[in-house]
Amino acid sequence: MRKPFSEQQRLDCDAIDNVKLNLNCRDELIPILSALQHIYSTPSVRDPILRLIVEDVNRYSRRDVGREGFDDWQVLVLAAVRLGCNLDYDKLQDLAEQHRALRHIMGIGDWDDETSFNWRRIQNTLLLLKPETIKKINHLIVGEGHTLDPEARKKVRADSFVVETNIHYPTESSLILDGITKVLALCVTLSGQFDISGWRQHEHLLKRVRNIAITISRVSRGKSPQSTERRDNQYRKLLTRSLKIIQRAEELIVQVQDQGSDDVATLCKVTELKEFIELTKQVCSTTHRRVNVGETVPNEDKIFSIFETHTQLYRRGKVRQPNQFGRQVLVYEDTAGFISHYHLMDRAASDAAVVVEQTRIAQGRHRGEIEDASFDRGFFSEDNRAALEQILEYPCLPPRHRNQYSKFMNTATLRLKQSRQRHSGIESAIGALQSGNGLERCRDRTETGFDRYLSLAILGRNMHVLGKLLIARSNSKSAAGKSERAAA
Repeated sequence: MRKPFSEQQRLDCDAIDNVKLNLNCRDELIPILSALQHIYSTPSVRDPILRLIVEDVNRYSRRDVGREGFDDWQVLVLAAVRLGCNLDYDKLQDLAEQHRALRHIMGIGDWDDETSFNWRRIQNTLLLLKPETIKKINHLIVGEGHTLDPEARKKVRADSFVVETNIHYPTESSLILDGITKVLALCVTLSGQFDISGWRQHEHLLKRVRNIAITISRVSRGKSPQSTERRDNQYRKLLTRSLKIIQRAEELIVQVQDQGSDDVATLCKVTELKEFIELTKQVCSTTHRRVNVGETVPNEDKIFSIFETHTQLYRRGKVRQPNQFGRQVLVYEDTAGFISHYHLMDRAASDAAVVVEQTRIAQGRHRGEIEDASFDRGFFSEDNRAALEQILEYPCLPPRHRNQYSKFMNTATLRLKQSRQRHSGIESAIGALQSGNGLERCRDRTETGFDRYLSLAILGRNMHVLGKLLIARSNSKSAAGKSERAAA
């Protein structure tokens, strides 16, 4: 059975709000633990958060029977620490088993050797949390931060950046190879289960497709017309072999369905096989259009990963990363450093298309108290400027064209100039999210997993900011409360 937290004082550890932290240590874990202590000792924040966790963790189960699971409070601690310190599950397991202060914050004493923190158990528990739930927890954390620093909610700065998905560099040949690999593996499993012949040479079929893909990769390095012609010929061979395998896989599906199996595992495998067949056929279709028809295929028709189908290609003019494969995220940072609002943008959405709607939502999160908001030039349009003036008192939205930008800065008020000058600080927040909270590359799978990963990273960042704020107020000279980042 689960419980919110253990109310009984243990002899082998201090009370959670009395755990001593080394405030002269600059490790990112210390501010997070300080923030967790504050939340635990503030029932008006703690109890709503734990109720949100209960709704997800025990969504389909009872709490008063069954095996003992993590306390709701322990789930919150593990969720905050995972990407607050940019840990994978193995390192999080080691910390949960070895770090004395972290264990005491979770209410686990020095004599407790029974509670298991196996990485898979931690993972399975955190995967129960929905992205929407973590977002609500973030709002409660930011709300508590604004209670401590009311002036922080009056000014924000916003920008977008790309969080990469965990995929290899996509080429049409590698995507077709990925799809055929999965199709053959599923076909072998189903044919063996139903004693259907015809797949004995699956390894040979895969080897031939792989050899063609390797040849395409080698030939593609050449820039001569002969290399281009050889590459296109190899692509035609790849399409021919791949489509034959797909046709046989579709015939296998018909044979399996004719046997009328009601087994849930079998139905799931058939559904999975159909999905990979459709994805592989889509890549083959775009390859045919490009190679055989000579058509320029738009990005909207392409997929960039067989496994992470929500991945999008972004060309944002970055010198070091001209092409980025992932998803675009819009973040709003207040003057205290909290990420007070964030939004995972649709694949085809642009900055200018979402800024008005998301600023209106952010204004609601700040109780209508945002006065200044600065944006990058990529968000500009005349309609957006007019709409933002209805939402904000002092929106700073400079035009894109450099001549218009110069005119804007020459005629801008002092407040707008200061807002524009402060705006570059959002790059510091984005850099901290990427390097300190794992948002350079998402390590979780599926689009829902991506959204959850993003929310956990923002939660870890906001916990870190809240902890630094609390430590700086209680001991301004402590190393754990200092920050080299200039105020917004």
